[in-house]
Amino acid sequence: MVPALVLTAGLATRLRPLSFVRAKAALPVAGIPLVRRILASLASAGITDVVLNLHHLPHTLTTLIGDGSDLHMRVRYSWEAPVLGSAGGPRRAIPLLSHGPPKGGPYVPSSSTFLIVNGDTLTDVDLQGLLSAHRASGALVTMAVVPNTEPQKYSGIAFDDDGAFVEFVPRGSSRPSWHFVGVQAAEPAAFASVSPDVPSEVSALYPSLVNTQPGAVRAFRTSASFVDIGTPSDYLATSLLLAEREGANLNGHARIDAGARVERSILWDDVVVGEGALLRECVVTDGVHVPADTSWHGVTIRVASGELTPGEKRVEGLAIANL
Repeated sequence: MVPALVLTAGLATRLRPLSFVRAKAALPVAGIPLVRRILASLASAGITDVVLNLHHLPHTLTTLIGDGSDLHMRVRYSWEAPVLGSAGGPRRAIPLLSHGPPKGGPYVPSSSTFLIVNGDTLTDVDLQGLLSAHRASGALVTMAVVPNTEPQKYSGIAFDDDGAFVEFVPRGSSRPSWHFVGVQAAEPAAFASVSPDVPSEVSALYPSLVNTQPGAVRAFRTSASFVDIGTPSDYLATSLLLAEREGANLNGHARIDAGARVERSILWDDVVVGEGALLRECVVTDGVHVPADTSWHGVTIRVASGELTPGEKRVEGLAIANL
């Protein structure tokens, strides 16, 4: 089976202030860290050789995954400084994915297909179907997509009737488009023009590829489901949805006083909820002590250390922001 690169290096600015505490892929989703959910999904499809790219708060990921042996996988890490982006990250990781050229040798594109999986989306895309379609077409990149039914929320991609990439469609456009669900099959040659040390995005690379090689980027149209955690409100909604489906506990290892009430909220590790406190539709991050006899609704709560995001306020040593 092919190897996979899971993109976990990003700064997750839209997820702040939660991403000040953990890397996005390290957030617990219905009691299970997102990255472990993604890796378990890959393992169930027979993919056991995985690379994670790292930059932002890397320790919050490596402590969860280690070498992957408890998941019956081999997990390695591609370190980035600065963060290299959606094209630069894969280019840097290719030697790990393909075993690369001899140390110190020139870069020679491998012919080994690999998967690129976004570290902020959960989907049930048929990976075998994606890989079969990719290999049959001879494309350099094949992107799993569904109809973009929320163009005000998501940007999209236009493909021609044959499934060849035409262009990226900006969010808010009335033009029909497809939504990329975060999984693609790729050939290392797709990234041959990209520097391994300079940030680069597929928004520039893929149009360049199809200009020189028509049909190099293609769609794998699917009806797969997906959920994301792009913002704190998305994260809460996704966690509540999966917790309901799975019967999961959202309170982690929190200590909740018998006189406190916690409703439709997510409590991370080492949280203490004081007597008489009320939490309703809140996200409470690692190490927070919720003061007794306080009431919170629709907010994120974290220990107030360092930078605050716009809209956050300090309250008794805590940083509070509306979802």
